[in-house]
This record gives sequence, structure tokens and C-alpha cells, in this order.
Amino acid sequence: MSRVCELTGKGPMTGNNVSHANNKTRRRFLPNLTDVTLLSDVLGQPVKLRISAAALRSVDHRGGLDAFLMKAKDDELSPRALKLKKDIQKAQSAA
Repeated sequence: MSRVCELTGKGPMTGNNVSHANNKTRRRFLPNLTDVTLLSDVLGQPVKLRISAAALRSVDHRGGLDAFLMKAKDDELSPRALKLKKDIQKAQSAA
């Protein structure tokens, strides 16, 4: 399972551990990913996603999963999230 947020595309970064003696060794900064189940209002069904804590706050701030996906750029979304966005657009246009 890759360590990439499905909604924001946030992934691991690299940097240095710096000791008191100023020795530098490479390390990885991993995103704070969590498995959540979000409810899509338009589709009326729950969706399981692996997203970062920052993305979860952004979803709440924008007013839910549907509103977040409508504003999100397609190149940042995972294939699953992109398919979900297309399904939501289709359901909104039909209603």
C-alpha cells in the first residue's frame, strides 16, 4: 500500500536527521495517513478512503466530500477518487 493521500496527493518527503554534533543522515517524513469512511451526500453511500489528517480537515472545511471533490484538481486525485468525482458529477447532472 503506497503512502500517498488519495485526495491531496501528499506523499513522503526526504530530509536529514541532524545530531547535536551536526552529523547528517537521510530520513523520510511520512504523511499522517488514516483510513476513513466518508459519506457522499449526492450518491448516498459511504466511501472508504486512505487520506491524510490535513485532507480530512480540508474536507470538513469545504463542507463534505462532494464539495471537496468538485473543487479538487484532477491531477491530484487518485484513480479511485477521480472515478468517485465523475460519478458525483454524473449524479448531480441527472438530478
